[in-house]
Amino acid sequence: MNFLKKGKHAISSLCVFLLIILTGSSHAQSLTVGGSNWTVSIPPITEAGTNYAGTYESATNQILLAASVPLLLGTAKVTVRYIPDPTWNNSLVLNIRRTGNGTTVCVLCSITGGTTYQAITQADLELFRITAVLALASYSNIPLQLELTGVSVTIPAATYNARIVFTIGPI
Repeated sequence: MNFLKKGKHAISSLCVFLLIILTGSSHAQSLTVGGSNWTVSIPPITEAGTNYAGTYESATNQILLAASVPLLLGTAKVTVRYIPDPTWNNSLVLNIRRTGNGTTVCVLCSITGGTTYQAITQADLELFRITAVLALASYSNIPLQLELTGVSVTIPAATYNARIVFTIGPI
């Protein structure tokens, strides 16, 4: 993700590149990531002594996940992490939340957790869980929103990049 591009004390853009990770095990759960790169126009500093707003949000459906969990698995968790690509500034914090349930035809299936912003780190973080009850739990268009905080003139001028990695697996 190309998060910050700074000129002389001005951040010109913020982009997020989504990495599609498909994981599977003997239970055949699957996860597909869709959406588009996130580009945020950060207005330039025009007056001495001012700072950036510091917090920027993507569209509520910036990332769309499709996930399926077979009956035999019962429950699966979706995790998220980021990978610096190649550099990232630790003063910047990337947060993520689930803004809806997406769509499913499974009446007794459920999706829980992840509705409040959580900081994405370089370690896997559980974002939400899907439970299958008597049928395949198949969800599409699960919307996710990103938030970037910590944007400041104190961050060195550079281009910061990272990739977001999603994984699905058993609990």
